[in-house]
Amino acid sequence: MSPLDKRVKLFFEETGHGEETIVFSHGLLFDHRMWHHQVAHFSSRYRCVAYDHRGQGKSELKPPFDMDTLYEDAAALIEQVSPGKPVHFVGLSMGGFVGMRLAARKPHLIKSLTLLDTSAEPEPNKFKYRVLSFIFKTMGPRPVSKRIVSILFGRSTLHDPSKRELVDQWRQTIEQYPASITAAVAGVIDRAGVLDEISSIRLPVQVLVGDEDVATVPTKSMKIHAHIPGSHLHQIARAGHSACLEQPQKVNMLLENFFNSLKGG
Repeated sequence: MSPLDKRVKLFFEETGHGEETIVFSHGLLFDHRMWHHQVAHFSSRYRCVAYDHRGQGKSELKPPFDMDTLYEDAAALIEQVSPGKPVHFVGLSMGGFVGMRLAARKPHLIKSLTLLDTSAEPEPNKFKYRVLSFIFKTMGPRPVSKRIVSILFGRSTLHDPSKRELVDQWRQTIEQYPASITAAVAGVIDRAGVLDEISSIRLPVQVLVGDEDVATVPTKSMKIHAHIPGSHLHQIARAGHSACLEQPQKVNMLLENFFNSLKGG
């Protein structure tokens, strides 16, 4: 293997059985576990594959961490787990950055694309996120974990006592991350936009966004919807940047309806 070889060992969990495969791609600072509600719902009828991006979760820490490399990782994974048969790709935030590149550049791998809480544009909050990343890298995660959580979850979730355990679980997970996670963060902060590419997508696409998302505000999803012909847009009430965790039943229903609409097509 040459020093420039980008191959990486990706961790993924395969659950369930079915003629069709759903690949779940998580957001920054999460891992494959953020999809546990969706996997539990669909695994009786679909083959569900949830994976960790390089440098996160249980996947290998190996540069580079730019979005084009992560897109290549995802393409290689799909070719491995579903050779010759396109998959339903479901990506949130960072996973959405990957999904849009896949659908635009390798559409033969994708049967449908669902984008949650994501953007096709460059990061508008680079300075703020670089400051948080610098503090994380030099002082550890604890000084910034609460601030990070306030970005990842909507106000309804943050103020709902019944969801305190959910928020605390992911805050504690973030507080255990090593400084190396900031390499993955840099890949997100410095990403290029793909608005010019996604207009070429001709696959079935639905775009979902929490109405309380402050990381990729709903107008970002509206712009994606406007650029992808035939796409469908849904706002999810009382959800922030992590809709699949904050409102799992609503997300499951929208995914269910979307997949059902494609049967026989």
